[in-house]
Formats: sequence, structure tokens, C-alpha cells
Amino acid sequence: MQGTVSCVRTYSMIPATGSLPLKTKENGESVRTVVEENAVIVIGRRGCCMCLVVKRLLHGLGVNPAVLEIDEEREEEVMSELEKIDIEGGRKTVELPAVYVGGRLFGGLDRVMGTHISGELVPILKEVGALWL
Repeated sequence: MQGTVSCVRTYSMIPATGSLPLKTKENGESVRTVVEENAVIVIGRRGCCMCLVVKRLLHGLGVNPAVLEIDEEREEEVMSELEKIDIEGGRKTVELPAVYVGGRLFGGLDRVMGTHISGELVPILKEVGALWL
């Protein structure tokens, strides 16, 4: 991404300068809130190459997804909260990277790529307000 400027909301699981720390059980805001407040959010492990592919595909379509990068130390906590969200939606397990569209689990890299190739992804993104064109 040399020579490009990217404007991405990143919810970091590691306190770092310049990124928005994710608030969890200790300070009131949950992973559920972050998922529900963003039209599209990509959740994955810090430095995951599959997350990068999903983010680049979405950026190429004109979507600016929120990104939640999970550190190993917090992975179990975040995954248990994601599974609680998805049990309510009828799913039992969450695999990373996980892409949430409109507050619901959309799927991983395979689902995003499959719907993109079939031409179904753009209408879905327009429906949730992630794309306006």
C-alpha cells in the first residue's frame, strides 16, 4: 500500500498510540456494540493475511470497513462474545477472519469472495448502507 492513504477505523485490542482501543467488559462497551454500530466490520487476528485480503477487496469496492484486530491475549474473550452474538442468529461457531455486515455475521474470506465473484456482494453492501453508488 505504498503511496496510498487509507482511512480505516481500527479497534485495536492492544493499547497503542493512534488507534482506538476497544472497550470491553471492564469499561462498558462490548464487542457486540462495535459490531452493531458499523455497517461492515472485519474481525481478525493482528497481522492476518486473510484479513488483509478481505480489507483490500472491500476497499477496492469503495467500502471503508471498521477493523477489529485481536491480540492473542484477548482472543478468547472476544471469540466468546462473538459466539454469543451468533448463537442468537442461529450459528454455533465463528472463525476468523469474520466479516459482519449490517450487524450480522456474513462469513469469512470464502463467503466474501464467493459473493463478490457471483455479483451478489455489492447489492448486499448497498442494502446495509456501506455503499452509496
